[in-house]
Amino acid sequence: MGKRQPEGPPPAPAAQRIRLRYTKRGRLRFTSHRDFQRAFERALRRAEVPMAYSAGFTPHPKVSYANAAPTGTGSEAEYLEIQLTEARDPETLRVLLNASLPAGLDITDAVEARTPGLADRLQASVWEIRLDQVAPEEAGRAVAAFLEADTVEVERRTKNGLRTFDARAAVARLEAFPLRADRPGDTGCAILRLVVRHLTPAVRPDDVLSGLRATADLAPPVPAAVTRLAQGLLDEESGTVTDPLAPDREAAQAAPSTAAELTAAMAPEGSA
Repeated sequence: MGKRQPEGPPPAPAAQRIRLRYTKRGRLRFTSHRDFQRAFERALRRAEVPMAYSAGFTPHPKVSYANAAPTGTGSEAEYLEIQLTEARDPETLRVLLNASLPAGLDITDAVEARTPGLADRLQASVWEIRLDQVAPEEAGRAVAAFLEADTVEVERRTKNGLRTFDARAAVARLEAFPLRADRPGDTGCAILRLVVRHLTPAVRPDDVLSGLRATADLAPPVPAAVTRLAQGLLDEESGTVTDPLAPDREAAQAAPSTAAELTAAMAPEGSA
């Protein structure tokens, strides 16, 4: 008997790659990465996006996800890349996909991929942690103790068992701020703003909270609200994180987009 042949036509070659920035807001922060994948692939079908597909017996749309935030954390800066068989205007595509995604999973930016290595640019994340019922002065003392430590060992249970690692080495910047009470009688809260390098093993915001508890006995009475504000290239000197899509925008300004090139090529001769 001969070898079984793959079902269906071979996948079409990719004509364009689009990079998207999206959010996880409100209750959608509890959406798992797999749940988001399903919702996003449904949105691709509803928006009739001309996706490129993988080869094999069960072809999948070519979508590359980069460094997804943990389930339960909000985010303003998640990234992915899709491959298309036909060129599309990135902004038009963004609007169409948003119309098919639930509120809270919002695509806030779309650019044509003009440079390699998006994942390599995601070197660090900016996180905000809201500590309700924690006095800003208490949070400030805990932050100072954490930063003064050479190492801060924390434990996390992984699929391979309990693992111990240094949370301090990953933190490039950590600050505490007060948040004024919204209503009379409210106690207010403390806000932590931190920049965390993407190392192996990955250090998460809850690992930093474990480190604050270990170094300064900081134990918030209610669960912390965690949101990723940005991720991208890390400037070690200033401790800031830059937009990872900026190189693609700069490259697009220097050369016409794939969509514009195809439109020009298909235009009748002599047209304005």
